[in-house]
Amino acid sequence: MDALVLCGGRGTRLDTAVEKPLFRVGGVPMVDRVVAALAESGVEEVYAATSPNAPATSAHLDVPAIETPGDGYVADLDAALSDDRLSTPALTVAADLPLLDGEILDRVLAAHDGGSMSVLTPAARKRDLGVSDDTTFERDGREVAPTGVNVVDETGEDAWLTDDVRVAVNVNTLADARVAEQFL
Repeated sequence: MDALVLCGGRGTRLDTAVEKPLFRVGGVPMVDRVVAALAESGVEEVYAATSPNAPATSAHLDVPAIETPGDGYVADLDAALSDDRLSTPALTVAADLPLLDGEILDRVLAAHDGGSMSVLTPAARKRDLGVSDDTTFERDGREVAPTGVNVVDETGEDAWLTDDVRVAVNVNTLADARVAEQFL
């Protein structure tokens, strides 16, 4: 399975001069941590979805880039998925997950049983960790939050729920970055 790192957003909530994917957590740019985790996993090829919003990130990356318009997560994902180089199903990973490693990504791949699959975490887990939980919704009677890790395909809509800190901590704010650094 191919993998796509989404790293073309504006990152306005992080409130820093550096582009969000290049923001350092534990001294290493978050996007480098994500690419390294993918390299440790069972994915076949890694691509980066870049945009005009993050030119320094595009220049920094050592993986093939798929240029997207920078119009938001869904629009950029759709643009990247239309690129002939990327096959589906594809593992998609946000660049703001600095705790990822190959083992948790391989667990996601093993949980995938065809079609699309969202990786979710209990919203209470994010609150317990002290990280932002701006987007939550109900699924099967439980409040959950997206993690930024998904398997995208043309059919299906499955979910995998985990409270694993490696996917529960997205860095959207400076406070989130401080929490992430505690787990490195």
